[in-house]
Amino acid sequence: MAIPVIDFSKLDGDSKAKAEALAEIANGCKEWGFFQLVNHGIPVELLERVKKVCSESYKEREQDFKRSEPVRLLNRLIDGNDGVSTEDLKKCDWEDAFILQDDNEWPSSPLNFKETMKEYRTELKKLAEKVMETMDANLGLQKGYIKKFFSNDDNDAPFFGTKVSHYPPCPRPDLVTGLRAHTDAGGVILLFQDDEVGGLQILKDGRWIDVQPVKDAIVINIGDQVEVLSNGRYKSVWHRVLSLKDGNRRSIASFYNPSYKATIAPAPELSLGTGGYPAFVFGDYMSVYVKQKFMPKEPRFQAVKALW
Repeated sequence: MAIPVIDFSKLDGDSKAKAEALAEIANGCKEWGFFQLVNHGIPVELLERVKKVCSESYKEREQDFKRSEPVRLLNRLIDGNDGVSTEDLKKCDWEDAFILQDDNEWPSSPLNFKETMKEYRTELKKLAEKVMETMDANLGLQKGYIKKFFSNDDNDAPFFGTKVSHYPPCPRPDLVTGLRAHTDAGGVILLFQDDEVGGLQILKDGRWIDVQPVKDAIVINIGDQVEVLSNGRYKSVWHRVLSLKDGNRRSIASFYNPSYKATIAPAPELSLGTGGYPAFVFGDYMSVYVKQKFMPKEPRFQAVKALW
């Protein structure tokens, strides 16, 4: 079983090709919560530069990772030190990561890192908005509805962040996870994952399914806010990253999220039915999410409902 791989360029084809692509995307949103896009319009040359600068960036951070809390805890456990248990490691992620936003400080090296990642983020943001327009169409919403919804009715800019992660080789992958299972808090997530080293899995029908590496593909997944907006027609799904003994997995995830001031609720056109999702402010949801990220999402919806 493999998650859908969709040729995004078919949207620019004839009416038949476009209808096929929209149907495939609808299936990916409804049945999987994850799908991969190929022929998405981002130049391969740019993707190669992104791979290069991000891999070089990790090399400069590698020694810091070796001194990080997960590494220390695992080494102490392997050495048989008192005071460390497997439960301590279950609260850790075997991950080196940093966040890029328009308004935070970026690494100054390697050479061309800032230039390359700025160009990449610009292309990813445009792709995210194209993907959201396909969701608009498939959900029967006006074109641009989700973008406007995320921008607090055009009063605030949506949040767009990029997490650059590496999952280095782990001597005991049975004891610590690369990234613990969770659903994503925000809207639409676009992942440029390693095309050689696997490890990403989603939970489908009670089984963990590998998200197979596909060269130069962009993986799309649904966040909690799209689940609410669609009144449960599209659902965010549990996913995780396994730690591995071999290979250093690169993962570059970009998050197109609502403004923190945006009011989140099912679209009026989709409000009939049994979804029962509350209205809330996205910033309030995030205040709950940071404390409950690795817990089931349904109690988060109930907790934020009480803040409305």
